[in-house]
Amino acid sequence: MRIRSTLLPLAIPALAVGLVLSGCSSGGGNQVANVDVGTKNDINPQDPSALRDGGNLRLAITSFPATFNDLHIDGGDADLNSIIDPLMPAAFVSDAAGDLSINHNFFTDVKLTGTSPQQVTYTINPKAVWSDGTPITWQDLQSEAHALGNPAAGFQVNATGGFDRVEKVERGVDDRQAVVTFKQPYSEWKGMFGPLYPKAVTENPQAFNDIDRNSLKVSSGPFVVDTIDRTQDRIVLKRNPVWWGPKPRLDTITFTRLDQSAVLGAVQNNEIDYTYVSGLPNVVAAKNAAGVVVRRSPEPSWSHITFNGAPGALLSDPALRLAISKAVDRQAIVTQAQTGIVDNPKPLNNHIFVMGQKGYQDNSAPTAFDPAAAAKELDALGWKLNGNVREKDGKKLELRDVMFDQKEWVDTAKIVQQDLAKVGVLVDIQTVPGTGLFTNVIDPGNFDLAQFSWQGSALPLVALQQIYYYDPKNLQGNKARIGSDQLNDLINKTISELDPVKANELANECDKLIWQEGYSLPLQQASGTYATRANLANIGAFGLASADWTKVGFLK
Repeated sequence: MRIRSTLLPLAIPALAVGLVLSGCSSGGGNQVANVDVGTKNDINPQDPSALRDGGNLRLAITSFPATFNDLHIDGGDADLNSIIDPLMPAAFVSDAAGDLSINHNFFTDVKLTGTSPQQVTYTINPKAVWSDGTPITWQDLQSEAHALGNPAAGFQVNATGGFDRVEKVERGVDDRQAVVTFKQPYSEWKGMFGPLYPKAVTENPQAFNDIDRNSLKVSSGPFVVDTIDRTQDRIVLKRNPVWWGPKPRLDTITFTRLDQSAVLGAVQNNEIDYTYVSGLPNVVAAKNAAGVVVRRSPEPSWSHITFNGAPGALLSDPALRLAISKAVDRQAIVTQAQTGIVDNPKPLNNHIFVMGQKGYQDNSAPTAFDPAAAAKELDALGWKLNGNVREKDGKKLELRDVMFDQKEWVDTAKIVQQDLAKVGVLVDIQTVPGTGLFTNVIDPGNFDLAQFSWQGSALPLVALQQIYYYDPKNLQGNKARIGSDQLNDLINKTISELDPVKANELANECDKLIWQEGYSLPLQQASGTYATRANLANIGAFGLASADWTKVGFLK
C-alpha cells in the first residue's frame, strides 16, 4: 500500500470486521481488542530468505476496474488501488506506526528545501525506469503535477491532493531531479506523487482519460500486468523483467472478481489466499478453514452514512440533515456490529482522524442521539406527521438509502430504518452490485443516504480537501455535494499549516463545522481483519504500514 494523496472509497463495509485474534502470527485464541490504530501490525514478518522463490498469490476484487488510471475520477477505489500497488511508483512508504520514509526504490532523496515559498526537491533513483525501459524523469513529476492541479483544463481527477497549490515543477541538477515550488504551503506534501504515472498518461486530458482506460500501458514496480481477461474477470501480474530493486519472491499475483457472497467459499476451498473479511460468522468460518489464519490490526478505515445535500435534493437543508441525524442511534449500530469483536464498541466521532491517531477528539455533539429533539426539529421545519409519515407541501419524507449488496450494510440500514420510522421518516433500502455502486449511483448523486467506507492512510488531512471541500465544478470525493465558503476557507488554512500540531488543531475546527452542516454520520472504525493463507509471509493486516511486494511470498 502506497502513501496515497487520496482516500479510497470502499463498497465493502468496515462493519463487523471480525473475530479478533491475538497479535501473534500463529493466530492464537479468540479475544476482544480495541480499534485504536497503533504501532503494531499482523503480517507474519519473515526474512525473504525464508520464502520460496515463486508462487502465485490469489486475491479477490469485488469490481473490475473502470479504468487503470488511479488518478482519474473513475479510478481511485480500493479494488484498483490493490491492483496498481505492486505496479506504480510512490515517493514515500509508511511503517506500522504511521511514520513515513522515502521509498528508495524510486527516490534516493526527497526533502523540504524551502518554506518561504515551500519547496520540495525530489531526487530520482538513477536506476528507476518505466516498464518500457525509459527513465523516470523530472518531466513525469511535472506533467502529473500539472494534470492534478488543473481540473478546470479538462483533467477529470478524483482529487487534487495539494497539486492545485503547486506553482511550478522545474528540472534540478539533471533529468533525475525535480524541484517543486508551491504558491501556497501544503501540509501533507509527503502524500504527493503516490502513485506517479508516466508523462504520456498525464500530458493532456484525452490521454488522461483514455490511455489507461482498458489496461495499464506502462508501469514501474516489482510487477507488471501480464494478462487482463474480461471474460473470466481476471487480471494477472508477473515479475517486471526490468525491475532494478530486490527480486520479488512471487512469480505472479492473480486478481479475480468475485461476488462478495462467493469470497468466503473461495477462502474455504483454497481458491484465494488473502482477503478482507467482515461479519462475525464469516470471520469464524475463515478462521476454521483449513490452512487459513485470520490476521488483525486496526486500520484507518471507517464506515459512514453520507447525506445527499445537493441543491434541489430532498436533504439540501442542513437543519433537516441534523434533525434526521439525531434520530439515528449510532451506538446501537456499532454495538450490533462489534460486540465481542472490540472492547467497548463505540462510534467514530471524527471525520478526519480515527481513534488512536494524533489529533483524534470527539466533535459529534451536534448529532447526539435525541429522538425527541429530532421530532421537535422536524415539526419546526414544517415536516408534520400525517399518520405514520411526515409530509411537507404534499411531499412525504421518504429517503432512499443505497449501499453495496452485502448483509452487514443491510443490517445497518435496518437499524436506521427502524430509528427513523419512530420519528415519522420512511427509509427505502436499496442494494446495488459493487461494480455499479459508485459510477452509476453515488457519483451521479442518485441517493438520499449512501452507505460506504473510506480507506485512509497515515496522512489524515488529505480528507479535508478531497472529501469536505466544496467546489461544484470539481467535486473530487465530495459525494455529498455539501460545503460552505467558511469551511473551504478553514480547510485552506489547515492544509497550509506546516506545523503538524497546529494543523491538527485546525483540522478539528474543520471537523466541528462538518458535524454542524450534517455532512455525514461516521459509524465505526475498522478493526482490520483478514483471512490469510497460513504459509504466506509479510502480508496480512497491515494497519498503517505499506506493503513491500518484493517480500510477500510463501514459506519454504
